[in-house]
Amino acid sequence: MCCFFVFFLGMEKLVVCAYKRTNALCRLICFPWAGGGTSQLAQWGKLFSSSVEVFSVRLPGRESRLEEPFAKDMTTVVNEITSVLLKELQEKPFAFFGHSFGSYISFAVALHLKEKYGLEPFHLFLSGAHAPHSEAFLPIKSIPISDIKDEDISKHIEILGGTPSELLQNEDIKKHLIHAFREDLKVLQTFSFEKAERNIPFSCDLTCFNGSEDKSYDLEAWHDLTTGDISFYKLPGGHFYLLEPSNEIFLTKYISKCIENSGL
Repeated sequence: MCCFFVFFLGMEKLVVCAYKRTNALCRLICFPWAGGGTSQLAQWGKLFSSSVEVFSVRLPGRESRLEEPFAKDMTTVVNEITSVLLKELQEKPFAFFGHSFGSYISFAVALHLKEKYGLEPFHLFLSGAHAPHSEAFLPIKSIPISDIKDEDISKHIEILGGTPSELLQNEDIKKHLIHAFREDLKVLQTFSFEKAERNIPFSCDLTCFNGSEDKSYDLEAWHDLTTGDISFYKLPGGHFYLLEPSNEIFLTKYISKCIENSGL
């Protein structure tokens, strides 16, 4: 009973499931962008049929975990997510969706699950991200985070979009967003993946999305990472194209179609 209570608390802390579907055939686990919370992706649950249950992952340092210290590295993030969700992921098929920073987390979690437990998502949906072993990813690792001024991060968040302007006008909220963004970038810099020769880590299908007005990403290198089918989609908009209602509908319909075609 005690173990169940600890597990339940871990789930409540880590995951938001706004639309619980105990009879769902599969789960879609969503991973947020740098500085992001669970609200937008958790609401995707209402756009799917009853056969899909959507989990949105909540990292420490935000929302109901505001008082917790931010994670220090990717290993800590991966270990917490894996330990809390392992039972759920062993229970029924699952897919991952990650945007930007969330794409790298979802990839790192998927890699850990495959290597340690022989578990694999039936589909990886990745958005706004370079392949983690590509040359294009390296500059992210050398950004001098401690030297970046708060106002520069604030300006960057504003340019990227995705954050309502009224939130950025609230000094306390803006300060927290800047801090969360900085801490998440630090976590991202601790992530390292080198593809071993002849070793293709995944066999699942993989889809990459990005915004037509966003910067270009090294997407072709994702071909090295799975023996499954790979698809690429460019949707209208910038880095946060996925928050546009029309794009949200496209994404959820596309994911639904992939789930239907997977024969679960």
